[in-house]
Amino acid sequence: MVFKRLMKAMGVGGPSVETVLANANCRPGGQLEGRIQVLGGDHQVDIDHVALGLVTWVEVESGDNDYDTTQEFHRQQVTGAFRLEPGQRYDLPFRFDVPWETPVTELYGQHLHGMTMGLRTELEVARAVDKGDLDAVSVHPLPAQERLLDALLRLGFRFARADVERGHIYGVRQTLPFYQEIEFSPAPQYARSINQLEVTFIADAQQMQVVLEVDKRGGVFTEGRDAFGRFTVDQATADRTDWTAELDNWLRQSLSRRGLFS
Repeated sequence: MVFKRLMKAMGVGGPSVETVLANANCRPGGQLEGRIQVLGGDHQVDIDHVALGLVTWVEVESGDNDYDTTQEFHRQQVTGAFRLEPGQRYDLPFRFDVPWETPVTELYGQHLHGMTMGLRTELEVARAVDKGDLDAVSVHPLPAQERLLDALLRLGFRFARADVERGHIYGVRQTLPFYQEIEFSPAPQYARSINQLEVTFIADAQQMQVVLEVDKRGGVFTEGRDAFGRFTVDQATADRTDWTAELDNWLRQSLSRRGLFS
């Protein structure tokens, strides 16, 4: 076992830590399980706490200065204070709850371009905090999310990229300080009317709010505009709906109302 030496805050000869995930794959609302192994260094230290944080890459719009940053959005303390003797080994098992609104990073075995997700271990000794490296985590869609994404693929849409944007969507009940947008290139039958389709899921244990945003193509005398759709899906009964037909109907009606589809 190769331990991650925590030198920046603890000094050379300080404790080291290794986080081992039983399975790096999970779904929103599920759990990550594993253990944290702490190894004492050259001298005795008092550990204040060991904690885990779920971290992702977030796009921030700030006037003309847009930038990307890492954001910890869920945190759990694994243990409180304890004394670590030189060379002593602590094995700390954990179960880490994954929030329902956690962005998806995988789809049908493929990583979604633009997504980063990791579990970070934090060790605090005498008010010196050392945040270790990120252990990569793969978040797979909920069954209801998978059905809607599959419907878009059946319609001919092609996945382009995904990102996470800081902020809240108007009119949507949201607990995290950001939301994910999964972007698709248009299916052939819509390609003359729209540039792209973006999908956002905001889920909880019972329901899932779905936000659709269509970026429309502009004509010679018209400007391109966006169209929004929002609806709620029951997690338990999502498989009873023909989402391919539902999404196709919404897109055709939305575009037809504006004379962009016939």
